[in-house]
Amino acid sequence: MVQIVGIGLIATFLALILNDQKPMFAFMLTVFVGAFIFLFLIDQIVAVIVMLERIAVNANINDLYIKTILKIIGIAYIAEFGAQITKDAGQAAISAKIELAGKILILVMAIPILTVIIETVLKLIPQ
Repeated sequence: MVQIVGIGLIATFLALILNDQKPMFAFMLTVFVGAFIFLFLIDQIVAVIVMLERIAVNANINDLYIKTILKIIGIAYIAEFGAQITKDAGQAAISAKIELAGKILILVMAIPILTVIIETVLKLIPQ
């Protein structure tokens, strides 16, 4: 974590310096550092995914549900990352549209899980 914070602080100071003279370079630096930090965390993300898949197998949970949940989490993080980058670029309207698209895609991805939950609840209710 110290490395990530260090990289973030250095990039912030450089971006502040560049912002006055070359705002486009400051923005590109911000995007590059954001992508670099994400790539830096790939090993930890993979470890979490492997752990969740192992737990799902041990709990006899359908693989489809775990994959759907992981996709939903991925959509949320990617939408947040994109929205923050566009906000940094001063494009709040585009940022809001990215957030809206992320929410809609999450809803669409969640429909199969919601359907199974509703069907399960209906089976438990005596007729």
